This record gives sequence, C-alpha cells and structure tokens, in this order.
Amino acid sequence: MLDPFRATDISTLHEWIARGEIRASELSEWTIARSKDLDPHYHFWVCHDPDNLRDQARLSQARVTEGQTLRPLEAMPVGVKDIFNTHDYPTQMGSPLWKDFRPGNDARVVYSLRNAGGLVAGKTVTAEFAVHAEPETINPHNPALTPGTSSSGSAVAVALGVVPVALGTQTGASITRPASFCGIYGFKPSFGLLPRTGILKTTDSLDTVGFFSSRYGNLRRVFNVLRVQGMNYPLSHKALMDQERQSPTPGRPFKILLARTHTWDQATEEARSQLLAYAHELSASGAVEIFEDPLPGSLEQCHILHSIIYDKSLSYYFKDESRQEMLISPAIREMLAHGSSVGVSDFHAAVARQEQLCASVDAFLTKYDAVLSLSTAGPAPLRDTYPPADPGLMWTMLHLPSISVPRFATKEGLPIGVQFSARRFNDFLLLGVLDTLRALDLVPAGSFPVAHPIV
Repeated sequence: MLDPFRATDISTLHEWIARGEIRASELSEWTIARSKDLDPHYHFWVCHDPDNLRDQARLSQARVTEGQTLRPLEAMPVGVKDIFNTHDYPTQMGSPLWKDFRPGNDARVVYSLRNAGGLVAGKTVTAEFAVHAEPETINPHNPALTPGTSSSGSAVAVALGVVPVALGTQTGASITRPASFCGIYGFKPSFGLLPRTGILKTTDSLDTVGFFSSRYGNLRRVFNVLRVQGMNYPLSHKALMDQERQSPTPGRPFKILLARTHTWDQATEEARSQLLAYAHELSASGAVEIFEDPLPGSLEQCHILHSIIYDKSLSYYFKDESRQEMLISPAIREMLAHGSSVGVSDFHAAVARQEQLCASVDAFLTKYDAVLSLSTAGPAPLRDTYPPADPGLMWTMLHLPSISVPRFATKEGLPIGVQFSARRFNDFLLLGVLDTLRALDLVPAGSFPVAHPIV
C-alpha cells in the first residue's frame, strides 16, 4: 500500500474499502508502521498505543465486514492535539504540571470524529499550554527550521502521511503557520463553529478549533463531521443554511479581495511576488475577479489588541500554574507577567475593540466572496525564533474562516502557504470558491512532498 493518506482522499479510500481492494484495518497498520519508523526522528506523538488503535480498527473492520454503511470517517486514523480530552489517553497539554492527567472523557469534537467512524491514532505534541514554547517536533522539510509551535505535532503527522487528518487549535496562527511551514492544508473554521467543550481554554474570544489534512478533498467532509449543527445554534445555522449567502450569483466570477495587510512589509520578497503572480493567475482563469480595496486601517491594531487579550487571559487561567515557576518555561512566565500588568479596564476595552473590529470587517466583506493573503511571511524560520507578523493572527482576531493552501515554494524547495479567508460563517462559500479553483487545478489536490525525510 503506497502512502495512502497522501496519495488519495478519504472518499477514494472508502471506495477501495467498499470494493474489497483494501481492508479497513490495513489503514491502521500503515499508521502504526509509519509511526514506528518516523516518530523517533520527528517526535510528533506524545502518546501512541498501537494496541489501542488496533482495537478501534477491529470494530471498524467488523462493521465493514457486516456490510454496514461506511460512516464519513470510517477506519480513518486521526491525530488529536494533546489539549483535547480523550477518555483512553492522557491529556497533558505540553506541560510537566499535567503529566499523566486523565480526564476520563472525550472532547466534543473527539466524540464527533469517533461517532463518524474515525479512530484516535494518538495524541500529538503541542507547545506548553498550546502557547509559544518550541516543542521537540521536527520540521519534515528541514530539521533546522521550526514546524510551527502549538499544533506542530498534528501538522507534522499529516505532512509525513502518518494520518490523513489531525485536530488542531488556533488562538493566534497555530493552524495556519504549521500548515504553511509543513506544506499541508490547514482549515480554521469560523470562530465558534467547532465546539470547544473538553479542550484546554486559553482565551475566550480567540480560541478556535480546526484541523489539518493531507488532501484538499477531505476538508468539507471533516468540517461537516465536527461542526455544530441545527437550530440550537441559531446565528451560524441561519448563515450556513442561507443558499444566497453561501453561493454566488450563477455565471459571475468569484469576487476575491487581494489583501496586502499591515504585515505585508514583513513578508519576504519571494513570498510577496509569488502571491501577486498567483492573483494574476486566478484572474486570468476567468473564474475569479481580483480586487485590491484597502482594508480598514483600524485592522492594524489587531496584533497589539491580541497581545493584551491573550496575555491577560493566560494570566487569569494559569494563575495556579504560575506559582510553580520551576515547571513553566521562561516564555510562558514572560507572557504571564505581561498579562498580570494589564488592568481589568484595559482588558475589557481591548475585547470591546475586538468586537467592533469584527463588526467592521463583517460589513466590509459583504462585497467579496473570499480574501486572498499569504499564510505566513515566508517559509519556516530557524527553530527557537519567533516568525514575523503575518495575516493568520488577524483573521483569528476577526473570527473569520481561513484555509491555508500548500501552493508556493522557495528556490530552496521550502513550502509557503497561501491563505483564503471569508466573512464569518461563510465557510461553505469559502469551500465553494476553493472547489472551483481545485477543478481548474489552481489549488493542489494534495500536500507538499517531503523530499528528504530523515530516515
């Protein structure tokens, strides 16, 4: 079986299973073998139990053997970032303070993926409390470079073809950056569409659940499995079920805003020139009309506001942990100290300003189907260096859905993602835009190849 998760998507794997060309349990054996070969070098698992995965796979294989209908994620091993509760694995949140903690339940999205036939392949390495400290995970394209911090274990497991999908979270750019640096798809849906129950909390108005995928064709399927649905969620339900909102006028090109954000000057010349060339390519296809309206100037405040909201929230939620200084990193101590210095009134003012910016950009984006920007300022920087400011954090602050697409490469062959975003709750419209571009081969079917693995 040749690299099934990077070679094809879940729908094709299910066709092969239905025709008896592969057994459902073979996919788990691939994950187990790949983990044995690669994890000692790349360090993407914090917990991985082959026997546990085989037990789950046997139940899935039994359903297939009995002729039951394949569920959306049937037999698919999935990586789970180690801040999501899992009843059968510890949830340690990248910190020695929580070593061997067992919550005894599943986060809601973990329950949803299991209910859809997905198999928890293990817990992926995360940064300490899912913040900034560099974890041990290795970038699959160059071990000297960062893979991205918080969701790096999930991104690397997907990039190496160990699993087809892995869960992540984004409070700044912790899905977008690892996706860009590792050359895979990263989908951060609209704020609130994937439930946060049973997941480490860092910041109430920023924490967003999403996922990584090795193939474009998996995005809509996984999104529909994990998202909230129904009239119990009236705002998102109304928007997502509004066909006029989620579908453009038939026959007209998609209206895409090319965003040269306030972080534009921090991007490399190579990244900027590739984005501009790509925008021209999209326009030349006839399927897209590119616009260059300037973004509201007030969005330049996003990074400063983010620091106030994030650090103050960390200082509140990790007050107990902060007392054990020897067991927390210098990076976390610095952020907690800054957060403690932020006054309550300043914090409330920053959250109120965030809400104003969200409303402002929501009104602004009613003119467009999608926004085109860089995922990151360039390729992955050296380990233990913080990347330059990039648009990913802005779209998180503004609660927008965004998808990092593995489209660009440097002269040295390192991946750089391009990012498509949209108005909040226009997730289906965003996917529709990318469906059209995928049909025209303007977004790739799969992830960036890992040319020179360590082993």
